[in-house]
Amino acid sequence: MRNLCSCVLRSWGTTSRLKVAQYVWVLLMFGVLAGLEHNRIGLFLVPPFGATLTLLLMLPEASVAQPWAVVTGSVVGAGTGTLLSLFARGSAMAIAAAVLAFAAMNLMRAYHPPGVALAMYPLLLHPGRWFPLAVVLPFALAAAGSAALLSRLVRTWPAYPRPLTQL
Repeated sequence: MRNLCSCVLRSWGTTSRLKVAQYVWVLLMFGVLAGLEHNRIGLFLVPPFGATLTLLLMLPEASVAQPWAVVTGSVVGAGTGTLLSLFARGSAMAIAAAVLAFAAMNLMRAYHPPGVALAMYPLLLHPGRWFPLAVVLPFALAAAGSAALLSRLVRTWPAYPRPLTQL
């Protein structure tokens, strides 16, 4: 049994590749979030935005972590939820917003899993009509932009974004 557990950890477990600078970056990004939200619902936004930061750090080569997906997927998700919140509220509509956001992101080739979660927030937490543009857009731009900049300035930072391919 002990050998099985050891084998599982070695084969399926993850190793932490993060450096101190990357932890500091995550802390600063959450500081940006706190500034954008002025303590209204910022705490509730930690899960999807934390997931975005994790994708940028741990899977920078993945399509869901590329700038188009991060920015567009997040804003489309939050925008879908905000649009639906003008007409209805509640859990059922939050699920509908998530499904619609998922479809819209896929059509736009901008699938970003945290964007699906952001679609539910306007229907459950009522952050206001400007939430996608006042909070989500600046945070997504700051996260993707700073990750790209740091990948060029800090030697140990993961390469980001993935290079564009030639047509």
